[in-house]
Amino acid sequence: MTDQRRMTLKDLAQELNVSTATISNAFNRPDQLSPALRERILKEAKRLGYSGPDAKARSLRTGRSRIIAVILAESLTYSLNDAVASEFLSGVAEVLDAHGHTLLLLPGRGHASQPPGSANIADGFIVYGLMPNNKLLDELPTQRTLVAVDFDIEGCPTVHIDDTAASYKIAQHALNELPKRPAIINLRLTKELCNGRVTAEHTLLPNTSTISRARLEGFHSALSEQGVDVEQVPLWNIEENTFEVCSPVIAEILDQPIEKRPDLLLCMSDRIALTALTLAEQRGIRVPEELRITGFDGIAEGQYRAPRLTTVRQDSVGKGRVAAQMILGRVPLAQQLLQTELLLGDTCP
Repeated sequence: MTDQRRMTLKDLAQELNVSTATISNAFNRPDQLSPALRERILKEAKRLGYSGPDAKARSLRTGRSRIIAVILAESLTYSLNDAVASEFLSGVAEVLDAHGHTLLLLPGRGHASQPPGSANIADGFIVYGLMPNNKLLDELPTQRTLVAVDFDIEGCPTVHIDDTAASYKIAQHALNELPKRPAIINLRLTKELCNGRVTAEHTLLPNTSTISRARLEGFHSALSEQGVDVEQVPLWNIEENTFEVCSPVIAEILDQPIEKRPDLLLCMSDRIALTALTLAEQRGIRVPEELRITGFDGIAEGQYRAPRLTTVRQDSVGKGRVAAQMILGRVPLAQQLLQTELLLGDTCP
């Protein structure tokens, strides 16, 4: 190139003696080329000053932005700090990266300033977790593909696990040694704000509004099979899956007189279980001799610390991969039910 005009895709294709489609694939669809060819094209493009196809022009021409939006039920801060959510997003990003797409994150909570039209640029939507309300979902373009994760949206494909079966399995294991005072610590189970003991004054959210109901059903089924009156098993509720929010509730549970203090805690998340484990250790309560604890999620932290947490592992990275493959049309748009695994640790051997 001897003139000073900006190099175009066509110029680069002529320079490298390849088609314009091959150049476009190198930037936008890396899976369509061999790694060696793509690397050569990108290296030469950089040397010759070509930065890639104009995204705005491509979007206008094709009607596709190659942007996939993940709509989060929580705030961005919460989601990026939560081990389960961050693993899920890692799985989504892995697939989108491999196929030349960009990830857009839209929070479902704390987004009052979010421009309503910001979602319009996306080619498709992955909705992760139950939204606090339907306002954001109602604003989405109806002609775009939508995949729901961990809950159902009528007429949309879904990716989730069998929460009832998984919680039944871990409770069944915990009940091999019958407890005297079992208790269940839930996560966002009640319609009203409740960070503490669930009472008759509280209304439980329906199955369609929270996965906690499905997990509670699994716990109750296992308890009933052992002849335990589930109405006598105390329920506690946590409003947010963080140590700061969990710890006051769990401190209240563990600080009860020994004759009332639970000897088995069935927890609906690993974060809740790990908080209980930390606070029990601070109080000199021996785990599992005096208190057995189970979790749910299988986050890495629970498997690295001692005593190791007994929990249910869900493949959150795999869940993200499947959701992304579905939105890109690489797996069928249908209900995808992923398997879970019981991890036997030291907190409830």
